[in-house]
Amino acid sequence: MRTKDEQKRQALFKATVKLVNEIGFAASSVSKIAREAGVSPSTLYVFFENKEDLLVSTYVELKLGLAGALLEGFDRSLPIRDIIKNVWYCVFEYISNNREAYDYMEQFSNSPYSSLVDKNLIEKEYTPFINVINAGIRQKIIKDVDIFIIAAFIFKPLSQLANPRFCLDMDMEMDEQKLELAFDMAWDAIKL
Repeated sequence: MRTKDEQKRQALFKATVKLVNEIGFAASSVSKIAREAGVSPSTLYVFFENKEDLLVSTYVELKLGLAGALLEGFDRSLPIRDIIKNVWYCVFEYISNNREAYDYMEQFSNSPYSSLVDKNLIEKEYTPFINVINAGIRQKIIKDVDIFIIAAFIFKPLSQLANPRFCLDMDMEMDEQKLELAFDMAWDAIKL
């Protein structure tokens, strides 16, 4: 894809995230998204079949970006707890620095559109981390429960802790000591 085309495609993703977060899926029309992206509505159809395809593609793009952040500096040679801790901190940083993208992913995953996603495509990107969790289960370091339950106990607290609105409401500032404590609590929830 040419650079100019990729810029338009990225502008459409960015506009989709912004509008869906502000006004929701239903009110985010093709024309509103195109206007926000600074392209004509017909340009949207160069890249996507329809609005549904754009919404799903935006989600997939964001989830792949999260996978890249999650695996940044991934070192399979470390002890399992350290690998999970490094991943946990990477996800915290991603959510903190990409709040709008994360809000879109959360909203999308709780919508009917989520059933349209090729879950295998996304899961493939998370395979190194999934392998670590499975190794932890086999080695009796991590509880032998469904990986989605483990992921919920590791990562769901991050959506609150990395949210500046939550911290303001709680009159709390996240610092290294609180992050360390939060990770220890997440680890205690999954370790055997």
